[in-house]
Amino acid sequence: MRHSDDVVFSRPFLSPAEIPNLTAVSMSSHAHGDGPFTASATARLIALTGAPNALLTSSGTHALEMASRLLDLGPGDEVILPSFTFPSAATAVATTGATCVFVDIDPASGNIDVAQVDEAIGPRTRAISVMSYGGVAVDFDALHEITGRTGLSVIEDNAHGLGGYLRDRPLGSFGRLAMQSFHDTKNVHSGEGGALLVNDAELFQRAEIIREKGTNRSRFLRGEVDKYTWVDEGSSYLMSEYGAAVLDSQLQSFAEIQTRRFAVWNAYAEHLADWADAQGVTLMRVPDDRTHTAHLFYLRMPTHGEQVRMLSHLRSLGVVGTFHYVPLDTAPAGLRYGRTLRPLTQSKAFSEEIVRLPLWAGMTDGQVERVLAAVQSFVVEPQSLLAAVENPRDEVRAG
Repeated sequence: MRHSDDVVFSRPFLSPAEIPNLTAVSMSSHAHGDGPFTASATARLIALTGAPNALLTSSGTHALEMASRLLDLGPGDEVILPSFTFPSAATAVATTGATCVFVDIDPASGNIDVAQVDEAIGPRTRAISVMSYGGVAVDFDALHEITGRTGLSVIEDNAHGLGGYLRDRPLGSFGRLAMQSFHDTKNVHSGEGGALLVNDAELFQRAEIIREKGTNRSRFLRGEVDKYTWVDEGSSYLMSEYGAAVLDSQLQSFAEIQTRRFAVWNAYAEHLADWADAQGVTLMRVPDDRTHTAHLFYLRMPTHGEQVRMLSHLRSLGVVGTFHYVPLDTAPAGLRYGRTLRPLTQSKAFSEEIVRLPLWAGMTDGQVERVLAAVQSFVVEPQSLLAAVENPRDEVRAG
């Protein structure tokens, strides 16, 4: 049972212009998609990601569905993706009739194991779908070596990555198509919402059509055709102007949101380091050539039992921590719509050992201190600590 004074895991940020923006939409004659707030939020998103084109959508899931449609995926095709990711990435593939080929992760980051991607490519492979877990960039250099050799498309799930970088290049610019999520658990949100970043100019006109129910209505509104009609498959993927009004305000406050989130992330990283070393726990780490997004902060406990104990311990002290994804290759739908090359041991271990701590832009210093105190009061059982000492995760601690 939760109490009103619990430190909750996530809480959406209220940006200053949200209420005035929503009032403006209510007083206008334009509440459906593609109004002035859509245009403003889209421009802000393009500036953050460097994408040449962006289309706001009703969810990140819908943006992924659009990507699958744009690549003409269908029965007989295969898409390689990490097992440790959100189900929407796989659902967007499965709904086309294509097969999900799940591969393992790099335990140092939770990101896709690029070596296994290379191994999984076969004659039916059409695309590779990846996400930068926690806003820490995938090894896109290695991935692009593969795609340059094979001609495969990359779908970049950037749900965690808005504002992140690999060296001087922003996340969201690496895939032929990229997705953003603006669910209210994300750094910036519109309640529910998303965006498709179209980094291949040749796909943009068709992306507009798919987003507008398969019609060329966008061209009609620009005066490029005298009437619009049904020209392709599609659906109603537009974000409403109410969602865009909230998103525009959130993006306007992006720098403030990130400053607040980084203050929490940095406090965890600094003040939990000694405790983690003493307890055989691994803290989330970021390689020097990557700029992360402070989307989440996790501990990796030495065993699954310690994960369960830590979550229970935190809740007993009024702190809501949580685990993360259940590997998709083990899920009922994953068994039905996907396959693997071998058991995905790293995904299973990562899923069964990480604990995510509360992290949101409105956290007070007092709430952060409560989380720190709760974590630091946890003692790993001796047999688990012994196992951690005897079998150190060198690959996790690296970087």
